[in-house]
Amino acid sequence: MIRKLITIVEDTVREGGQEIRPPTRKAAAIAVVENPFAGRHAEELDELIGLGEMLGELLGKRAVHALGIAPGDVHSYGKAAIVGEDGELEHAAAILHPKLGAPLRAAVEKGAAIVPSAKKRGGMGASIDVPLGHKDAAFVRSHFDAMEVRVSDAPRRDEIVVVVVVTDSGRPLSRIGGLAVDDIQGQDGLR
Repeated sequence: MIRKLITIVEDTVREGGQEIRPPTRKAAAIAVVENPFAGRHAEELDELIGLGEMLGELLGKRAVHALGIAPGDVHSYGKAAIVGEDGELEHAAAILHPKLGAPLRAAVEKGAAIVPSAKKRGGMGASIDVPLGHKDAAFVRSHFDAMEVRVSDAPRRDEIVVVVVVTDSGRPLSRIGGLAVDDIQGQDGLR
């Protein structure tokens, strides 16, 4: 069902005229997959739910590997999907929500906080902003961010683009307060 796998690494080395040392890094792991329900309605979407579980592990590991860090050193994560014209938003939801999260959390060690997500319908070359939040504490404002992702030849009408993003830090030069990384308890997913 996978047509294409892509990995993108973004390093921010300057922000606001300031050099960032070490650079902040984001990695997006992307899969372009066939949508078996394109063009038809189905009540049961178990096939896509199972695909989401497999992609959570595959894309989570690929994104962490791309940063070259240990899984426990991941700071933030997020997920997104773009469903092609012949699909439904519910097809993207079936991949992203029921089972993708658990293997993604395993790939980043822990992940007490909810995995931010986005979904939309679009044609080839459509972009999506993958929302990011700290993996263990939602109240860490320095890690509220996003990464824009697009695949030039996807999604085709009968495809879905699935994206997982991880980071090794928060935004460069963050300074708006909130819970500090050093103060995370990681028990309730909030603090």
